[in-house]
Formats: sequence, structure tokens, C-alpha cells
Amino acid sequence: MSAPVRGSLFIVAAPSGAGKTTLVRLLLEQDPEVHLSVSYTTRAPRPGEQNGREYHFVAVADFLAMRERGDFLEWAEVHGNYYGSSRVWLEEQIAAGRDMLLEIDWQGARQVRRQFPAAIGVFIMPPALAELERRLRGRGSDSDEVIARRLAAAQDEMRHVVDFEYVIINNELQTALGDLLCTVRASRLRLAQQQERHAELFTPLFQE
Repeated sequence: MSAPVRGSLFIVAAPSGAGKTTLVRLLLEQDPEVHLSVSYTTRAPRPGEQNGREYHFVAVADFLAMRERGDFLEWAEVHGNYYGSSRVWLEEQIAAGRDMLLEIDWQGARQVRRQFPAAIGVFIMPPALAELERRLRGRGSDSDEVIARRLAAAQDEMRHVVDFEYVIINNELQTALGDLLCTVRASRLRLAQQQERHAELFTPLFQE
């Protein structure tokens, strides 16, 4: 039996409030071949979140111990909380032929690229900073001080858009979702992926 075709790794990043979480959720619903990599975090669960679904919620001491053991493919401190992705588990999933998606920030994306240079980077942008502020205030869960801090951080994060191959401006949700679905599907049509997936078609073409 031949080995399974290796899966792809997608990195989706965005500033807080750009709609990344909603877009990723809708993508996973519409493309069952993409699987979310569940990260570890030290932040408290938000209403409706479940341990092991959105994140693995752990104590700071446990997170730091895992980091020291080299368990994480990437890790970052964001807004005073730690986030990290399991390296061994992700490698196993990709080797088994699953397309995996990491929902992380630009710092984590840089770390991932060191071990997965073929990862496909997608950055979600808001249409304007004013719209980003409106969305953050619409959550109704953050103080003015927190919103101001998040807006300042968002401007810094958006400067790192140059690190990503694809950029989706989330002005209208369905349009942005369509763009994200097209990006994922087009990545599967790259020559290397098609040659591996359809070896019986391509191999005879290049045999002497």
C-alpha cells in the first residue's frame, strides 16, 4: 500500500476583530478536508468555548513546562497570554494526509515557517481601522483601555502582512469566505501536490 499523500499546512492570521475566527469556522464547515489544529493557551475560556475544541486551556506553569520540553511548534505571548501549537501532533496529521489549519498570529507564523517552509500563509485584513474599532466595541466585552490597546496592537500586526502569500480583506463576510475557500482549493492544484496525488498520470510522462 502506498503512503498517503502529505497534507498541506495553512496558516491564517489577523489582527483582533478582523473576523478570522468566524471565517475559519465557516471554512471548516464548508471544506471538511481542512482540520483545525487546536492550540494551547493560558487565557481564560470565553463564553461558549470548550476545552479541547477551541483551545486546550492550561495553567501558565503547565504551558511553560511544555515549552521547556520543546513540545511546541510555535508559541507566542499575546495580550499577556501564552499560545502554542503541538509540534509532534501536527507533523503526524500532515504525514497522514490531512490538511491542517493553524489560527495564529504573525509571530507564531514566523516560527512555523522555520519547520514548515511550504506552509501556506493567509492574512485577514479589516477594510479600515475605523471598522475594526467598531467591531471591537460591538463585542461589548472590553473596556475602552483594552480596545485602545488592541487597536494599537492591530496596526503593528497589520504591518506584518508582507510575510504572507495571500491577503483577504474582510469587508463583506460571504465574499471573504469565498476568497478563503478559493485560496485553499487553489493550493491543492499546485504542480507538486497534483504530481503526488495523481502519480499514475504524471510518472509515465517523465520516464525514459
